[in-house]
Amino acid sequence: MYKKKMIAPIVITTLIVLYFIGYAFVCIFVAGIPLLAKILGALIPIILAGVSIFVLVERIKEIRSGEEDDLSQY
Repeated sequence: MYKKKMIAPIVITTLIVLYFIGYAFVCIFVAGIPLLAKILGALIPIILAGVSIFVLVERIKEIRSGEEDDLSQY
């Protein structure tokens, strides 16, 4: 029952993380950009990918515990 509800968040998070990592690699390997811009251009998407994975883990915990909507917490 829970597996069907976990498919969409996992697929979307995987696509977003792949996009962020791809963007980070592009920023690193583009010539003609100053080093600071390369570092920031790679670091920010990697941080966002990490946050996306953290949010996915939290969502999976919510689904497994039966907490369907977050409104009951407020």
